[in-house]
Amino acid sequence: MTTAAQDDVQSDVRQEAERHLRALVGRDDATLREDQWRAIEALAVQRARALVVQRTGWGKSAVYFVATLLLRAQGAGPTVIVSPLLALMRNQIAAAERAGIRAVTINSTNMQDWEPIHDQIRAGEVDVLLVSPERLNNPGFRDEVLPRLAATCGLLVVDEAHCISDWGHDFRPDYRRIRTLLGELPAGIPVLATTATANARVTKDVAEQLGTDVLVLRGSLDRESLRLGVVRLRTPEQRLAWLADHLAEQPGVGIIYCLTVAATQEIADYLRSRGHDVAAYSGQTEATERHALEQDLAAGRVKALVATSALGMGFDATLGFVVNMGAPQSPVAYYQQVGRAGRGTDEATVVLLPAIEDRDIWAYFASLAFPPEAQVRQTLEVLAAEGAPLSTAALESRVELTRNRLETMLKVLDVDGAVRRVRGGWESTGQPWSYDAERYQRVREAREREQAAMLAYLDTTECRMRYLREQLDDPDAADCGRCDNCGGLTLATTVSAAAIEEAETRLARPGVPVEPRKMWPTALAALGIDLKGRIAADEAAGEGRAIARLTDLGHGQSLRALFRPETPDGPVPVPLVQAVLRVLDDWRPEVDAIVVVESATRPTLTEDLAAGLSRRLGVPVVGHWAIVDPDVAPSQGAVNSAQRVAAAGRRASLHAEVPAGARVLLVDDLVVTGWTLTLAARAIRRAGAADVLPLTLAVQS
Repeated sequence: MTTAAQDDVQSDVRQEAERHLRALVGRDDATLREDQWRAIEALAVQRARALVVQRTGWGKSAVYFVATLLLRAQGAGPTVIVSPLLALMRNQIAAAERAGIRAVTINSTNMQDWEPIHDQIRAGEVDVLLVSPERLNNPGFRDEVLPRLAATCGLLVVDEAHCISDWGHDFRPDYRRIRTLLGELPAGIPVLATTATANARVTKDVAEQLGTDVLVLRGSLDRESLRLGVVRLRTPEQRLAWLADHLAEQPGVGIIYCLTVAATQEIADYLRSRGHDVAAYSGQTEATERHALEQDLAAGRVKALVATSALGMGFDATLGFVVNMGAPQSPVAYYQQVGRAGRGTDEATVVLLPAIEDRDIWAYFASLAFPPEAQVRQTLEVLAAEGAPLSTAALESRVELTRNRLETMLKVLDVDGAVRRVRGGWESTGQPWSYDAERYQRVREAREREQAAMLAYLDTTECRMRYLREQLDDPDAADCGRCDNCGGLTLATTVSAAAIEEAETRLARPGVPVEPRKMWPTALAALGIDLKGRIAADEAAGEGRAIARLTDLGHGQSLRALFRPETPDGPVPVPLVQAVLRVLDDWRPEVDAIVVVESATRPTLTEDLAAGLSRRLGVPVVGHWAIVDPDVAPSQGAVNSAQRVAAAGRRASLHAEVPAGARVLLVDDLVVTGWTLTLAARAIRRAGAADVLPLTLAVQS
């Protein structure tokens, strides 16, 4: 074919591509950006692989939807899009339908539709299939559906591709399964990876995983509509008051991001009390409610959702503001969150209200990193010795890891080839495996550098958008002229006395429920413990109380300080004594006796607490849940329910004279897992108590 003929073909294809684009966006004047066309040409004409790193709102989804229509017209199979969030899937399906694209999804919420969808795919009635990365390693999907899709798909799209890289701020082990999928694709199947948040190192890593001769299109990461600012306020009360006073001033509707689930509930409750129409949103929100809340926000029926990062990637709505109550762990993660605002509007306000306790929360999340080698080896040895599949719950009883951390580790080991997920759980492959300590250390160090960079963002006097773009290695980073440091945004720092007073009242109000455990951990029999199923009603604790969670905004700050390792043991601090008294006044427990959970690290604290409660309530301290084996560390097994029950049962036993039929107040300093209280309550009930009500200073989460 001559050059002129090639140019004619490309011109015809581009005209057809722009016709599809106009149908997709619903505008007759829409045209493709030059880099959009380059990506589409690479996919639909050259059948090549491409990585597109472009800001949120640039139009990455238009690339793969237009390419899909062009490829389908050529007789190609359906496009498979690996997408991380249900919110993103819902938005993608709606966008596809506008262009006449038949799109379906397979995810954990629509299992009943899987077989009919598979039938539609076989019949050629599906243009786009969206799957979550978790599906890629579901045994049935991986072994039965995935090979067929790999052989017949016309285009593979990896959305939010920074998740492939363990250098990315949102690395997900399930995404590493895509490496296997890429290797199984027949020659000539085009691949597109897209992300808005990848620095140079992540971009290079993802491109290398895609293969050789990958077209990398990296554009400017400026967000012309965003006006960035930071408001430094000293106390949680002032930050809450700022929200109450200034939320209504923010343009349109938006998101108030928080670092913890507890904070979303606490802040949403406070703002509603101040007359603001807001709702809490997190990963713990039930799926149908999450969908309804997303629709409410997009339609402007609420002023804001007070959310964790669960409301993140791919949420597509016209938002006029984003406020962060607390700083994320990295500028890259922050750039992604603020990118929710400013789509479809000329101006959007972005405000960060940092807090001292942010670093404590970062430290907690850092504790959930890939486990030490000894724990990994222990897991591999257990699977090898079993010689048959073990469920995650069964494994949990034999290794000292939390369920989530164990599951994440197993996914990494699966991708590394050391274990395999099968029906019924996990099994050992018998393949040798090496612990890449150097890589894990490099990742930890990278995370620490990111945290330092986030702290530097708070204090910088330079352009804030330029700072974020430079953190993402944007070569075109320049002063934006719109942020508070550039003089384009002025944020009020004043808060009203009334708002502060109300915030102080809210935060000073102590008392959170301590919910009793209702079920014993699974597989305790494997540890020689004859407990299973539901905890008997006549052996269970009642609902107790604590002053606050360690992550709470109010008393959480003083409780975090109290329980830091470097804080010496001593009596209960006066402000916390007053908080305990307020909890008692609100709760009014009817009790006849007190039993104290003995502490090796803070004996003065717990004994002082119990003695004060005895004087206040006029009931005696009748004994202790006493340490009988000090060789069992106080926190042993704390990350794993079955292991914790075993350790707590060995460590302590009841040394108390419990009056028959007594209502007992069970006093402890800090609830971490709840299993110590559960075992102590069981022993007290079996000793003759009619009821056991726990009272503690704090709950860890």
